[in-house]
Amino acid sequence: MQQQQSTNPLWRLPTVVAQTGLSKSEIYRRINNGTFPKPLKLGARAVAWPAMEIDTWIKSLIRGIAQ
Repeated sequence: MQQQQSTNPLWRLPTVVAQTGLSKSEIYRRINNGTFPKPLKLGARAVAWPAMEIDTWIKSLIRGIAQ
């Protein structure tokens, strides 16, 4: 059987930190302020973000700076 690659992978926190350049505490501060995408709950102690949501957030940040 052949596995399909996900077109919208889920990123765990270390990947989100690396992609955004934000610290873990800053990410959660922005989530609480409503200025960063909320993670999906994967289990009792695990969360992840859809990569597409983080990419969209980064692009909107760039557009906001460029305008």
